[in-house]
Amino acid sequence: MRDPLAGTEFSQRAGCHGAGRPDPTEPEVGSFPDETPQDGEKVKETGTTTIGISTTDGVVIATDMRASLGGRFVSNKGVQKVEQIHPHAALTLVGSVGGAQSFIRSLRAEVNLYEARRGEEMSMQALSTLAGNFARGGPFFAINPVLGGIDDEGSHVYSIDPAGGVMEDDYTITGSGLTVAYGTLEGRYEEDMSIEEARDVAVAGVHAATERDTGSGNGVYIAEVTEDGVDIEGYQGFEGV
Repeated sequence: MRDPLAGTEFSQRAGCHGAGRPDPTEPEVGSFPDETPQDGEKVKETGTTTIGISTTDGVVIATDMRASLGGRFVSNKGVQKVEQIHPHAALTLVGSVGGAQSFIRSLRAEVNLYEARRGEEMSMQALSTLAGNFARGGPFFAINPVLGGIDDEGSHVYSIDPAGGVMEDDYTITGSGLTVAYGTLEGRYEEDMSIEEARDVAVAGVHAATERDTGSGNGVYIAEVTEDGVDIEGYQGFEGV
């Protein structure tokens, strides 16, 4: 009996599976969407200033409150750009809002899974490595957050670059206002600062950045990470901080 599909385009495609073509009945491996040059450009134009300082008593993280479109239009004046992701660690939001929020949700989920499986908190070295791996391999675009936390080894502050690089330092700054903020910190930072003194220096750095960087402004959020946990407060403006 003659095959009604013989010689058709379908039969030609079906006969090619053994020649390197994928079998449509086999499951496909998922992949992250490719970043386009336009996506990267949008992220580069996103402004903010985030600062992390490590002390013997804990870690201070300070950020501004402004969300802008390309640094030219203020879209929100009260954005919380630092979030708790671990019982003793916090992370800042830098880059596209959606990418940063997704990044934080993913890290929180992994931290919770780790604690549920092992019955202990993830160390800062493990958390920073995980954050770097996610930044390098995930669909989060060019985020550049600050990670700060404490563990049995002491206080830690890391910057996570868009390529997944992880760098620990006594203090670090990311965002469009970093050049102004770094100038302030370089003149005021001291190795033996208390957490209260580090808080004052971090707020001064954010304030200086908001005076010159159009992508930063409107106030400051401050996260203090100590043995008691993570405490986050927000202030509209800089009076009384």
